[in-house]
Amino acid sequence: MHRAKFTFARLKYNSGDWDTDQRMPSNLLNSLLEYTTIPLDEEEKIVELSSNDVFKYPFCYLSGHKLVQFSKQEASNFKSYVQNGGFVFVDDCNHDIDGLFAKSFETQMSNLFGAQALKKIPNTHAIYNSFFKFEKGPPTTSFELNGWGDDLVHDYLKAISINNRIGVLYSNKDYGCEWDYDFKNKRFLAEDNTKFGVNIILYAMGVNAS
Repeated sequence: MHRAKFTFARLKYNSGDWDTDQRMPSNLLNSLLEYTTIPLDEEEKIVELSSNDVFKYPFCYLSGHKLVQFSKQEASNFKSYVQNGGFVFVDDCNHDIDGLFAKSFETQMSNLFGAQALKKIPNTHAIYNSFFKFEKGPPTTSFELNGWGDDLVHDYLKAISINNRIGVLYSNKDYGCEWDYDFKNKRFLAEDNTKFGVNIILYAMGVNAS
């Protein structure tokens, strides 16, 4: 996989709605430009999960509100991508009352990697210290209470790990909506809420913060 320049690659899959949080990628790219020195592509790339193009990118983003039902080729590519060192950040947009995205995506992961593959990660995991320090684990969002289920703020993220590194990072916190605003408005925030996104990307890229 080519790792010279970071590209925000969004996975397009045939089921459900993949094109959520349309301002979020440029917001995170602006944060990477502001806080780091890694070379960047300036715009996100839409990548068909069923295409071999997915293997060009070490980081991919997958999101949605609705059903996730991978085709045979999509499932094969997703599994091969993760098993060969790729990183997928999966964010449940969390607005549907019955949790369709969460339930169907988790079923897909069970089918591909086994029922126990998706596990909670501890709040001491390296991803919480890859650049900024998040001593309490994943930061909360203003959206995560709007979804289905137990109406609780989950104080953890889940992941599928391959060879002791995260291959799939899975969030029910709706970071995509939390970061879905024009980056020029970041100056109005008391604290930049995209900082954890920087951590996720730098961890995925294998960049040492030190």
